[in-house]
Amino acid sequence: MMPLTYASPGEENIIRKVGGSPDVKRHLENLGFTPGGSVTLVSILGGNVIVKVKESRIALNEDMAKKVMV
Repeated sequence: MMPLTYASPGEENIIRKVGGSPDVKRHLENLGFTPGGSVTLVSILGGNVIVKVKESRIALNEDMAKKVMV
């Protein structure tokens, strides 16, 4: 298990765990980051990432991306 920031671009991963405070977890889950779901890292720049989740592209800053474990 590793943070989303360490995933390889273009590789589909399964979300294992979503961490953070209850508010942060709820926010990420509302965006589609649910355990068992798939996420594909599209690009990474300076720790900030663009991911594809449930047919949508979402940008996350490095702190938020580190809370999503794949």
